[in-house]
Amino acid sequence: MSDEQRRDSLADQAAAWVPPWERPRQPEAEAVAAPTPAPAPDVTDIAAEPATPPGSGQVAPNPVAAAETGGARDVPPRQTSGRRRVTAAPEPAPELSDAELRGALEAILLVVDEPVSELVLAQVLEQPAERVGPMLDDIAAGYTAAGHGFELRRAAGGWRLYTRPEYATYVERFVLDGQSVRLTQAALETLAVVAYKQPVTRSRISAIRGVNCDGVIRTLVTRGLVEECGTETDSGAFLYKTTTLFLEKLGLNTVHELPPLAPFLPDDVEELADATR
Repeated sequence: MSDEQRRDSLADQAAAWVPPWERPRQPEAEAVAAPTPAPAPDVTDIAAEPATPPGSGQVAPNPVAAAETGGARDVPPRQTSGRRRVTAAPEPAPELSDAELRGALEAILLVVDEPVSELVLAQVLEQPAERVGPMLDDIAAGYTAAGHGFELRRAAGGWRLYTRPEYATYVERFVLDGQSVRLTQAALETLAVVAYKQPVTRSRISAIRGVNCDGVIRTLVTRGLVEECGTETDSGAFLYKTTTLFLEKLGLNTVHELPPLAPFLPDDVEELADATR
């Protein structure tokens, strides 16, 4: 290359030279690719989402409000009250079949020491009283038809098992076994007066029997066969009547079931009454 050609080449290079600060910046080969930023959430989708997940008990912050405020502060979640505890209603008692109801009634009646009402039996068995009453009548009729030595009877407003009257002699022989536990004749007479004339005062009883009966009345009260039931309006004397134990011992439901006295009175009762006046 001649000197003239070399000078032209240098002139061309000098004309094409660009200062470093004006050159375009080239990416470095070793540069690590920047992570792709996550797409901004759609405001419409965020607003459509429920604010609080079901059952969380807290209110989630609204992202739209957080975006508007620039996330400058955190909104504390609002605490909600605890769930109200709901108690399940007790399940009703299963209905007993007729055979089960009959057996349960018989088992209870074997251990009672006093007449038990239909309402109490219905409550114990958790069965309607409309079923218990007819079932007791059916049981009583069945015992009578089968000829058992015992019977189911209404007594003192309830039900209880009793031995049949035709076997009373054998039962008495077994229970007493030679012991004298009967009421005296005076006590039986006084008890009969109270039963048929109740409520009645002591003076009236003594007038009917013709003897003083204060001691006998105290004996009957002690044994629970007679009790006070108020006072007479005119004299203020105590009135006496028979108790529930009296009905239970005689196997009666009410005093109205007592046998009438007319068949046991003498034919000349009116003449005797006139003679005593």
